[in-house]
Amino acid sequence: MTAICVDDERLLMEDTLAMCLELPEIDEARGFVRAGDALEWLEHNTADLALLDIDMPEMNGIRLAAEIKQRSPETAILFLTGYAQYAVDAFAVRASGYLLKPVTKEALAADVAYALEGRAKKPGGRVLVQTFGSFDVFVEGKPVSFKMAKCKELLAYLVDRQGGGVTRPELSAVLWEDRPYDRRMQKQLDVYIRSLRETLRQNGIGEMLEMQRGIVRVRPEQFVCDAYLFFSGDSDAVNAYRGEYMSAYSWASMTESTMYWKVMDKE
Repeated sequence: MTAICVDDERLLMEDTLAMCLELPEIDEARGFVRAGDALEWLEHNTADLALLDIDMPEMNGIRLAAEIKQRSPETAILFLTGYAQYAVDAFAVRASGYLLKPVTKEALAADVAYALEGRAKKPGGRVLVQTFGSFDVFVEGKPVSFKMAKCKELLAYLVDRQGGGVTRPELSAVLWEDRPYDRRMQKQLDVYIRSLRETLRQNGIGEMLEMQRGIVRVRPEQFVCDAYLFFSGDSDAVNAYRGEYMSAYSWASMTESTMYWKVMDKE
């Protein structure tokens, strides 16, 4: 896996970089002393993990994390800082970990393993729906490719409803908040629904979606979902949750908040 380290203090950045390269999870690591340089690098490369100092000039680590998440929602964020008061802000941008400086190799190793383990570990099942981090659907371990991004988001919202039925006007209000549900929108939504159903059929999972009398829903018994396991109390799913749920979609924040409080109640 690839990691980036961003710290305006070069010696600290190089020290963190050296520790990262000694970890078994990290195959490649790049260091930057300017947030802008890191973002420029990410325009043409990907990182599984970003280790960010928070107190930096020009762009602080919290803002940098938000920019990274916008470009790459799956990138795990670890904050390295000397200021404990940033912890709440760190969670707000879906950080996977928070370490106070000076960082030891042992502490870094533990947090890196914790941040990346959930990404590599997936529950078994022919059809797997992943909601922790980004939203994806896997059939026999292979990701399903959707023809249009809105088709994928439509399915994501139905999964979020956990089998509850959704009307077309409701789908329209969620996926296109600023547009009225008129005849034109109805036709456009029908195109996305047809495309989604065709994609599912082509992947042999058409039974995952159900439509009756204008109501659309997923059939939870047809797939394994990390979020469903989480809410059922499955210990592996609870331990795999890193504070990130369907991070590409703003409407997912309510469920993410529910997950957060469920975790807090257990601590």
